[in-house]
Amino acid sequence: MTSRIEQRCIDKGMKMTGQRRVIARVLSEAQDHPDVEEVYRRATLIDPRISIATVYRTVRLFEENDILERHDFRDGRARYEEVSDDHHDHLIDLETGRVIEFHNTEIERLQEEIARGLGYELKGHRLELYGLALKTDTGNDAS
Repeated sequence: MTSRIEQRCIDKGMKMTGQRRVIARVLSEAQDHPDVEEVYRRATLIDPRISIATVYRTVRLFEENDILERHDFRDGRARYEEVSDDHHDHLIDLETGRVIEFHNTEIERLQEEIARGLGYELKGHRLELYGLALKTDTGNDAS
């Protein structure tokens, strides 16, 4: 079965080696935003012959062909996700590094309004929120 990313590569006329197919599959199946080292770890579980250099080259190739989007979530690692037609923003948990994708129509409306107010037509944006989970008091204080 052909992965989503592999199919996008084929549609763009890219040569798909066996190792590129493995890397495309790993990225298509990712539910998170892995960095190259994590892609490498997952890919070598499928094909131990894949080198870290091959993963770096392949990820860069996918990025250059608008198949992957690169993110810098302030943790010192470039992290990747498949380019999507469905716009979403990100909330990054500063304690765990977890990335939560979300979409908020009010935020989208406000950004359009701000751009218009400044005399611009908004053509795109990237919103990244950084935070710490709220601590809830689970004690049963009966006072």
